Amino acid sequence: MEVKNLTKKFGEFTAVNDVSFSIQEGEVLGFLGPNGAGKTTTIQMLIGVMQPTQGNIVYFGKAFNKHRVEILKQINYSSGYISLPYLLTIGEILDVFARLYEIPDKKKRMQKLLAVFEIEDLRKKQFYTLSAGQKSRVLLAKAFLNYPKIILLDEPTASLDPDIAKRIREFLKKEKEEFNVSMLFTSHNMAEVEEMCDRVIFIDKGKIVTEGTPADIAKEIDECKLSLLITQKRDAAIKILERHGFSTTKDKFFLHIILSEKKIPSLLSELAKENITYDEISIEKPDLEDFFLKIYERKTV
Repeated sequence: MEVKNLTKKFGEFTAVNDVSFSIQEGEVLGFLGPNGAGKTTTIQMLIGVMQPTQGNIVYFGKAFNKHRVEILKQINYSSGYISLPYLLTIGEILDVFARLYEIPDKKKRMQKLLAVFEIEDLRKKQFYTLSAGQKSRVLLAKAFLNYPKIILLDEPTASLDPDIAKRIREFLKKEKEEFNVSMLFTSHNMAEVEEMCDRVIFIDKGKIVTEGTPADIAKEIDECKLSLLITQKRDAAIKILERHGFSTTKDKFFLHIILSEKKIPSLLSELAKENITYDEISIEKPDLEDFFLKIYERKTV
């Protein structure tokens, strides 16, 4: 999939502003950003629910606006923010979509997905009777019915218990490996994003602010957290930290210092000159969540 200069305006407000990106075959692309950044609006344009103000969307080398029906048969979408016919049973819902997608041997495919998402016992239950987590699993089962080549997943594990969420991630990895499925993946769980995504795009205020591998994006934050367990000359250590202007918090046992990783050796050397030793040390390097929080803090300023 390739997106070029995608823009969506609502009157004077620009929700998505000249966004361009691509997804390669078999790639999982994280599409991240704070609430209101433009993620959902972008996805709605990618599935044809909303028309772009300008820009182009290309799937499999074909323009989406000219080959819509053909393309929609090869992609799918799941989100915790959508619903399905309330009064239909889960079995009826999956059967309807299997017929729409003209799935060969649809009963076998339905049974496999019911088992994978552990919702076999829900087959005869109406959709409105399900819990949020159960609904999320039904939506995922529906999304994989047609063996999609590209699937857009908007927070697919948000309402799931950790054990079920883990099984879903394992299923997604298997689908990627077995069928070379490409995925656009949104989530507020940064550990999940780091586990699942080959590459990540961050969007804020409708514009892409950075992209790269999760590890590369985390490196954009220079600061890390140094924790020292100091039992002797603790007050003297605090004075040294204050003198150098380091952001420091303390608890009953540890001093926690925020600083550039490059400054750690010189700080430890400064403490050693004053015969201040530490009993334990740990260094927490920045991760994807730290970058996300940085974007969020900038948004709320």
